[in-house]
Amino acid sequence: MATDTETDVFEEHRPVLLGVAYRMLGRVADAEDVVQEAWLRWSAADRSEVREPRAYLVRVTTRLAIDRLRQVKARGETYVGPWLPEPYVTDFGDTVPDTAEQAVLADSVSLAVLVVMESLSPLERAVFVLREAFGYPYADIAAMLDRGEPAVRQLAGRARRHVEERRPRFEVDPVRRRDLTERFLAAAGGGDLKELMALLAPDVRLIGDSGGKSKAPLRVLESADHVGRFLVGVAEKGVPDISWRFLELNGGPALLVLSGGKPDSVFQLDILDGRIQSVYIIRNPDKLRSLAAV
Repeated sequence: MATDTETDVFEEHRPVLLGVAYRMLGRVADAEDVVQEAWLRWSAADRSEVREPRAYLVRVTTRLAIDRLRQVKARGETYVGPWLPEPYVTDFGDTVPDTAEQAVLADSVSLAVLVVMESLSPLERAVFVLREAFGYPYADIAAMLDRGEPAVRQLAGRARRHVEERRPRFEVDPVRRRDLTERFLAAAGGGDLKELMALLAPDVRLIGDSGGKSKAPLRVLESADHVGRFLVGVAEKGVPDISWRFLELNGGPALLVLSGGKPDSVFQLDILDGRIQSVYIIRNPDKLRSLAAV
């Protein structure tokens, strides 16, 4: 049985462990399951042999996440329509006082980057997360994964190139994103196509994730005209007993739309040069459950 001190040590590192697991899996429930399994391993471990609890816990969590990711890929799960990660509430606050570090963490958990990371192998993804998001030295990552340091450096380089080549460019400044999100809400909610078109980049993309369980486009919409007209059409149909509020999700401001007080959808924007580059809409009810209590 774990003592209070051992429990306190685990709880101290829980946010980091959940951050690692979520970036590996893109699913909140799976990440929480992995962290719970890490707790069971920790509570049963001979802690007299654990010199660095944080390193030990991150190693256990990473390996469990790799196993879970391999299982998902082996099942070859099919998904109806575009796939987006499950929204993840982020509020670094005083836990990450360094602004530059906050920017790195926010970027590594963004929807755009997580979508690109889905195409990495489990080992590549683990190395990328540990190196790029959490800044672990190559030697430490090699020890965590039981790999040689040269092999880890190769994995890191390959993963970094892959992500950089495929990730869209966007600004992470939360104030600018919040301002543009509010203007987007006013224009779309008011059915003002002209104002909406002025906010959208000509090659804007709209990615809707419903999992086939609610209404959303089953393909990615491209161009300001297609995206603008779709959004105005959605606003005209309306949502019963609608309300909304802003949250910080995946490292940036997002709009949570509620119907009758229950989560209906999440909107988040990527912006660049003052224009909206991407519109993400998450409507799969399975991915919104964790937001019901937020």
